[in-house]
Amino acid sequence: MKPILLSALLLSGLMPAVAQVKKEDLATKNTKSPGAETSVTINGKNLWIYYHAPSVRGRHIFNGAGALQPDGSVWRLGADYATVLHTDADLDLNGLAIPKGDYTLYAELDNGQWKLIVNKTLMAGARHIWGVGVSPDGIREGATTDDPATELGRASLTMGRPSAPVETLKITLSGAGSAKGKLLVEWENVTASAPFTVK
Repeated sequence: MKPILLSALLLSGLMPAVAQVKKEDLATKNTKSPGAETSVTINGKNLWIYYHAPSVRGRHIFNGAGALQPDGSVWRLGADYATVLHTDADLDLNGLAIPKGDYTLYAELDNGQWKLIVNKTLMAGARHIWGVGVSPDGIREGATTDDPATELGRASLTMGRPSAPVETLKITLSGAGSAKGKLLVEWENVTASAPFTVK
């Protein structure tokens, strides 16, 4: 009876099914924003982020009037499909508890004080969720697909400036000794980072 009940609950949507993200399904043919990946293994647990990496190409990306990603907006943290975080372990990301699993990532550009948004929504129907909405989906053109109702939470990021402008978006996961690590985002004239601990 228990296996039948469990199957019924999963089919009815009353229990969340474990997401199975396949990185190859996130690939696109967009050469201007190619797929990229960063990964780290800490205490035997693997973490990875898959994203699409746009380049500046002479544009004004962040901070101030005329920026492509204006202050106070939510950015999809890349291009094309929403950026995906996978973690084999529970994490503490700068105070935000993240259970092991798969998530989409966005960034709140709060007037230069960014927050990382961790969202539980991975799919839009049968496909992986796109980073921004388009009008047929009923979402304002250009608005991200982040839905506050399905957010796990938000974590503050430490802001800085790179030693030289960063032409192509780069996201890095790295170990910082013991069970600790660091998430670093670099693009144009901005760096944003947060420490994390593997539980």
